[in-house]
Amino acid sequence: MQELRGLPVVKSLVQKLEKQIQELKENGVIPKLAVVRVGEREDDIAYEKSIIKRFCDINAAVEVFTLPFNVSQDTLEETIISLNKDEVIHGIMLFRPLPGHLSQERIKTVIAEEKDVDCMGITNTAYVFDGNKKGYVPCTPQAVVEILDYYGIDLTSKKVTIIGRSLVVGKPLTMLLLERNATVTICHTKTVNLADECKSADIIVACAGVAKMINADYIRAGQIIIDVGINMVNGKLCGDVDYESVVNKVKAITPVPGGVGTVTTSVLLKHTINSAMRIIHQ
Repeated sequence: MQELRGLPVVKSLVQKLEKQIQELKENGVIPKLAVVRVGEREDDIAYEKSIIKRFCDINAAVEVFTLPFNVSQDTLEETIISLNKDEVIHGIMLFRPLPGHLSQERIKTVIAEEKDVDCMGITNTAYVFDGNKKGYVPCTPQAVVEILDYYGIDLTSKKVTIIGRSLVVGKPLTMLLLERNATVTICHTKTVNLADECKSADIIVACAGVAKMINADYIRAGQIIIDVGINMVNGKLCGDVDYESVVNKVKAITPVPGGVGTVTTSVLLKHTINSAMRIIHQ
């Protein structure tokens, strides 16, 4: 069994960014990300801490804007608009999902395209589904691709089952994998005979947001498992895959923590740096 750890992928990504980082430094620019968090979800806070660490490691900046769970739609939109106008902010990331009383659809039309480094807005989302490289791909799906590429996993003709249909991971990841000639099936928690769908795949990507949902009953020997889930259970991080249940059957698997999430923060860093680079090259 091969453990597909994120740290080697991160080191490779950062090495490729060094030239841009140096150019920004020479121009007196510090790439800066604004993180907007509504409420106190444990998994959001855990991810937030990992973002801050990753950015600080290369002297990039992160500013967190924490809003109460009951924040109004107007206040949230005003926060995003003010960050759009702030010239020292190069990227904006809003934690999702939002509380039920807030409209994510309205935020999609508010966030500035050039600062939408996690692809929340309508324009960047359209670019992903059109195959246009101009915009920013959502960070988590891109992290999955970075891991597969780094470990030399060829997707051509491979059957990939994605468990999760969100616009944050499942749907955009489908587009990225199709570009690499994979045959993709999208499943979700309402899929009938989900275990059979999983067993038929060469690669399973678990991103339903349900802790330890995928266990040994869902897999067969020799598969590759990509666990995107970040769940907090009894104060500990775990994925959507029951790691201990499947680890002795699979060919390769990403751990949680230490897998996809580790790379996601580096993709977010990459996008923020690219946004800063666009400004100095205007």
